[in-house]
Amino acid sequence: MTRETQRPLRADAERNRRLIMDTANRMIARRGAVVTLNEIAHEAGVGVGTVYRRFADLQALIDALFTERFTTFLELAAAAEEHTDPGRALHQYLLETARWRAGDPALDVILAHADLDTGPLAAMRDELGGHVDGLVARAVAAGAVRADFAASDVYAYLYMVGAVVDRTHDIAPDAWRRYAEVLLIGFGLEQAPTVRTSAMTDAQIRQTWPRP
Repeated sequence: MTRETQRPLRADAERNRRLIMDTANRMIARRGAVVTLNEIAHEAGVGVGTVYRRFADLQALIDALFTERFTTFLELAAAAEEHTDPGRALHQYLLETARWRAGDPALDVILAHADLDTGPLAAMRDELGGHVDGLVARAVAAGAVRADFAASDVYAYLYMVGAVVDRTHDIAPDAWRRYAEVLLIGFGLEQAPTVRTSAMTDAQIRQTWPRP
C-alpha cells in the first residue's frame, strides 16, 4: 500500500497509532531495537491487540517510523529546492536536516533496522537520493561549494552531527550547531558562523565521555 492510496484512519484510531509510534520512538531511543510490541503497548497504556491491529510486528512499526522520517527529509529537500540560489538551497537543506537530527535520538537505530532494499522504503530512499544529488550538483556547478563536494558528503555530515548530538543532547543540547557550522564553513557554504555558539565547558566534556 502506497502513501497515496493509504486510507485515512478514524480519529480515535489515528490517536492510538500516533501514541504507539511516539512511545516506540522514546523506547527505541533509550534501548535500541530490542523492544517488543508488548512492551510498547504496556508503556503506551493501550491493549496489545490495539498495537497488533496497527502493526503486524516490530519491523512494520520500524518501517512506519522510517517512512515518517523520510517524508520529513523529502519535505526539507523540496523546501530547499525552492531557493533560486543553489548555494543557499544546499545550505538550508544541510542545516535543517542537522536540526531535525538533533531532535531525533532514535533516527540512527531506525535507519539501521528499516527494510530499505525493497518496496516503498527503497523507493523513498531513491527519491530522496535524487533530490540530494540535484541540490549538490547545482551548488557545485554554481561554484557555491568546494568543487569536490559530493552527495556522500551530505550523509557523512549528518553522521558527524549525529555523533555530537548523541553524546551531548542531555548535557549541551545546542552543541551540535557549533560543529555543524564548522563543517559548513569547511564546505565553503559559510564564510563565518551565523549563530554564535560557545564551546562546551570541561565539565560538560567530561560528562560526554563513554560510560562502562
